[in-house]
Amino acid sequence: MNSHISTLTELENRLIEGYRIGYDEALALLRTTPEEDLYALAHRLRTHYQGQRFDTCSIMNARSGRCSEDCKWCAQSKFYHTDIHIYPLVDEPEVLAEAQHNAAKGVKRFSLVTSGRSLTDREIDKVCRIYRQLGSQVKIHLCASMGLLNREQLQKLKESGVERYHCNLETAPSYFKQLCTTHTPEEKIQTIRWAKEVGLSICSGGIIGMGESEEQRVELAVTLQQIGVDSIPVNVLNPIPGTALENTPPLSDRHVLRAMAMMRIINPSADIRLAGGRNRIKHLEERLLFCGVSASIVGDMLTTAGSKIDTDFTLFRSHGFEI
Repeated sequence: MNSHISTLTELENRLIEGYRIGYDEALALLRTTPEEDLYALAHRLRTHYQGQRFDTCSIMNARSGRCSEDCKWCAQSKFYHTDIHIYPLVDEPEVLAEAQHNAAKGVKRFSLVTSGRSLTDREIDKVCRIYRQLGSQVKIHLCASMGLLNREQLQKLKESGVERYHCNLETAPSYFKQLCTTHTPEEKIQTIRWAKEVGLSICSGGIIGMGESEEQRVELAVTLQQIGVDSIPVNVLNPIPGTALENTPPLSDRHVLRAMAMMRIINPSADIRLAGGRNRIKHLEERLLFCGVSASIVGDMLTTAGSKIDTDFTLFRSHGFEI
């Protein structure tokens, strides 16, 4: 066994024993390790922590458009002129039908996602009523993604049956202000801390391909590790006409693969989840399943088309995953 492989084997054993790498070590690993060895390490870590289990979730756009925030990637921001549908908070029958459809397909989790910085207390009370109905009528795990809520609002969600809260960091803290000026990473992290305090598990990830450096992708991964998240959705930017990032060039295939593998190596026990932008990486998805991926959002995304649930399940099962 040469010294390089020996070093990787030692790192793998340490990661399995609970060791977690920091920013400098992760960057050195990325810069000095042959890519196929990185991918193989990520795959072995996924196999150790998740086995062949594959976690699936679906999301419903429960309020669309007129967002007060200026996130450069987002079609729902009031600062940009896009062709999205604009509508207020959805009602219970529509949500119930969508959740039942996903549960019948075998999807494990279902989340309502709302545009905007946060929800009012009155809106929280409405969605909590919906979640209680979902819990009593649909056999599916419940998640929520509703912006920068306070601790009391998150507590209400927990009491209504929500198990997991989603709040993406989106990008490295050092790059965030280049993409959004109306809120901060610190506000997002505070929301996540409150969610953890009330007993919710955490889903938080980001978007790659927004002009950030590879070092900043590592920074994002390490920040998520330090927060301690359970699920990490990795979106690949799908530039939307009318937004500030509409002309952003795509990431190369190797940068997508490297980012996914490093997300797994830095966060070995978390679910690494395919998310938005899957139409941009369809040709890579089979390889990504062997680069640390253990989960996926299925069905349509918020403002871009996703993948058909049956097609996804066929793909995942064909590689031995258990849905």
